Formats: sequence, structure tokens, C-alpha cells
Amino acid sequence: MDSVMVHVPVTIKAKLTEKLKARLLEDLKRNIEQAEREIQQINSDQERALNEQGDTPQKQASIRRYFGQELGKRQNFLAENAGRRDHLEKLAIGAEIIQGTLQREVELKVGSDMREIMNVEVLVEDDKIIAIRS
Repeated sequence: MDSVMVHVPVTIKAKLTEKLKARLLEDLKRNIEQAEREIQQINSDQERALNEQGDTPQKQASIRRYFGQELGKRQNFLAENAGRRDHLEKLAIGAEIIQGTLQREVELKVGSDMREIMNVEVLVEDDKIIAIRS
């Protein structure tokens, strides 16, 4: 066998522009606001559940445990998004940020340069591909 077809990842990077930065910051702001609303709702639901069903210490503990887990998830999400927002605010225009990965199909042959095959990235600026690098 002289060759084989394989799928390899391609890194997609975006060049940070004012437009992209504003869009990403707006998305993060929306995520943070949504998480804050969910936290308020969970706290309200917990109080209601405790008042309606928390007639024994065991039920109260169970209710607090359940809502505590839900609160923990939202608080972690909130902290992650706040950290992303702070990081993004510090980035300079023109910085390259990873947007994700795609897969491409490549034919490997004897003598192929693996570094060249594996290290491919696409650079995008305002939704237009401006470079394909290897």
C-alpha cells in the first residue's frame, strides 16, 4: 500500500476586528445576563420548594442539595463567561483567536511531510478567508 486517506483537523482562527470583538462581547454579555436570571430563578424556586415541601430536615437537605447543584452549574458558567469577557476586552485588534476546528480529508503517501499535513489553519477576517497556512 502506497497511500491512505485520513481525516485531519484544520484549526479555524479569526483575526480580531472591532466588529468581531463587539459581536463576541455582546454574546458574552447575553450569556452572563441569562445565567444571572437563571440564578435568581433557581433561588426563588428553592425558597418556594422549601416552603411547600420542606417539612422535614431530610426533605430540606434534599431540596438544598438539588438546587445547590443547579446553582453551582450556573455560577461556574457565569465565572467562565466573565473570564472570557475580561480576556477578550484585553485583546488587541488584529490578534488571532481560535474559533474552532474542521476536518479535512488528506491522502498520506510514503514520504509525506506529517508536520505540513497536520498543522493547517485557516485565518478568517470578517467572515472572509484571508489565509490558509501550513
